[in-house]
Amino acid sequence: MSDLQTLTLALAGFLVLNLAAGLWRILNGPTPADRMLAAQLFGTTGVAVLLLLAHAQDTPALRDGALVFALFGVLAAVAFVCRGAAEPHPDDEQ
Repeated sequence: MSDLQTLTLALAGFLVLNLAAGLWRILNGPTPADRMLAAQLFGTTGVAVLLLLAHAQDTPALRDGALVFALFGVLAAVAFVCRGAAEPHPDDEQ
């Protein structure tokens, strides 16, 4: 295994540890917005891990999976914003 592959796999492992921290925030976030931001971090980091593994193992299918996860992340963010816009905020005066 080359030095570049070793570095790539080490970076992927480090990002997986970041995923564990993001999962903790999703489970224990104080507000829904904090949980959504952690979920976005989770999705972005997952895409980065898949891209690193695709490069290290020369597997194009992992790149395709990363693209699908990136698309799901955008759709989740849009759904969260649309849901939040539909609900009245308690601080808003009418």
